Amino acid sequence: MKKSSKIYVAGHNGMVGSAICRALIKNGYNNLLYKSQEELDLTNQKKVLSFLSNEKPKVVINAAAKVGGILANNNFPYQFLMENLMIQNNLIHGAFNSEINKFIFLGSSCIYPKFSKQPIKEDCLLTDVLEPTNEWYAIAKIAGVKACQAIKKQYSRDYISLMPTNLYGFNDNFDLQSSHVLPAMLRKFHDAKLNNDAIVTLWGTGSPMREFLFVDDMADAVVFSIENEMPDHLYNVGSGIDITIKDLAETVQNIVGHKGKIEWDLNKPDGTPKKLLDVSKMNKLGWRYSTDLVEGITKTYEWFLKNIENIREIKL
Repeated sequence: MKKSSKIYVAGHNGMVGSAICRALIKNGYNNLLYKSQEELDLTNQKKVLSFLSNEKPKVVINAAAKVGGILANNNFPYQFLMENLMIQNNLIHGAFNSEINKFIFLGSSCIYPKFSKQPIKEDCLLTDVLEPTNEWYAIAKIAGVKACQAIKKQYSRDYISLMPTNLYGFNDNFDLQSSHVLPAMLRKFHDAKLNNDAIVTLWGTGSPMREFLFVDDMADAVVFSIENEMPDHLYNVGSGIDITIKDLAETVQNIVGHKGKIEWDLNKPDGTPKKLLDVSKMNKLGWRYSTDLVEGITKTYEWFLKNIENIREIKL
């Protein structure tokens, strides 16, 4: 891939998309293409097809999606299903129609069954039921994975899907009603620290195991996928290391400097009991994560403090 090749990053303003842009620029790519939501509505099929046909980028990276935590997924199932289907279908079909040979589809580990054998291999897909609290988002992402697989199988185009574990980092969403667990914890502990170290209440028992990946490591995996041959259609991207939600909370609490109590609301759901990805396929190709959890959370909190007046809060 030439450094001057045109690369379109859909969703460049989000946490993942902005990290991908940083990684591409860091690696010398100088012809990045992106549009704001106001400039290009990705749910509008006609406009997306026209845009890709006119621009004809060498690579399309789909980092655009409607995302949120357990509460948001549970309260807005229709929006999470339909908006994600529209966005990804328009991008995938637009790239296909415009004869674009390289497409990278970014999904989520929630595509895998709730009770998958651990660590979760890529071939666990569609072997059992999904986690009910985010199945709508998961179903949309599964459709995207299968669409890319179908194009790769039928037309031999380089359409691949990367399934990251739980991501966090710069430019995350810190709204307590719609964010994922780690940024929500950072916000809760920060606010409680400023409120005389008030009690922080967290959902569930704290026993579920979760894996986390600093978003810049995910972005490096995208660059790796552009620059290397990817023979399969689906790859897990993660650290291969998990932690209990309770231990995560204590880690975040220590980094933030909150000295108060933590209470667990046992009336709230835990979600999937354990979710650890098998990342051996990516590791064998030569990609590995580089940022450990404490380092990544520390960097994220430092960024949060510097940007607190302008942090993202996605209201649903």
